[in-house]
Amino acid sequence: METFVIGLSIGSILFMVALGLAIIYGTMKVINLAHGEMVMIGAYVTVLATRHLGLNIYLCLPLAFIVTAIFGLVIERTVVSHLYGRLLDTLLATWGIALILQQLIRIHFGLALFGLTIDGLGSDLQNVPVPAELQQTWHLLGANIPVYRAFVFGVAALLGALTWCLLHRTRFGSQLRAVSVARNTAAACGVNDKRVNALAFAYGCGLAGIAGVLVSGFKTVSPDMGTSYVVDAFLVVVAGGVGQLLGTFAAAGMLGEVQSFVATWLNDVYGRTVLFVVVILILLFKPKGLFVTKSR
Repeated sequence: METFVIGLSIGSILFMVALGLAIIYGTMKVINLAHGEMVMIGAYVTVLATRHLGLNIYLCLPLAFIVTAIFGLVIERTVVSHLYGRLLDTLLATWGIALILQQLIRIHFGLALFGLTIDGLGSDLQNVPVPAELQQTWHLLGANIPVYRAFVFGVAALLGALTWCLLHRTRFGSQLRAVSVARNTAAACGVNDKRVNALAFAYGCGLAGIAGVLVSGFKTVSPDMGTSYVVDAFLVVVAGGVGQLLGTFAAAGMLGEVQSFVATWLNDVYGRTVLFVVVILILLFKPKGLFVTKSR
């Protein structure tokens, strides 16, 4: 039971990171290699907000969403918007942005050049305090269930539901789905596809920022922490089916449980290895992922 709950929390983090990536890639066909750095920025926002502003982790969730969404909006408007239709160029550009963001954290956003420092930034590993109520443990069916991991799952489920409502119950969601299916036709019908692209990119980055807040609660925060998450998120998106909300949810849960159980039985190295093997097997038998959009 405990291993299952750990798998749920791992899958929840993967789901939140991959959800934003699925929206970005599914709509704009952009492979954003800087997406993992949005997780990192969300984690550092939590470090700075708890240390210097006295905020708790609950208030850091909307704050990190806003900050990372702004970062995403700036990246989309200044770089990505000029590279649509050039997949390789976008890939290299976002990879460069990822490296730049990592180095900016290491040099304290450039303030170190002027002899200034900010406590909480730099190459040192950082930790975030978790509220006392989230440090407790529930006893269920003879197993000890960490409350914080259950909280992570609850936030992921809430974000999944809100995203579904955004995509299927709002005007913006209709425009977003129209642009993802037939961009030129949607634009000809009066949809501002540039605005849709920018908002979708910002929203996807904001979701990654929320994931960063939750990750900071049980892992140390470092400038390169987002690298592994962007790889795992791509695995989830590809395995679940590009642009598929249900597929992203199912793939994240399955891969999270696989990694948790294998790591418990053996170790983390085997857990990662089996994770890649499972994804390869899925793509061999289901090349378009677990869930495929029907089209005609």
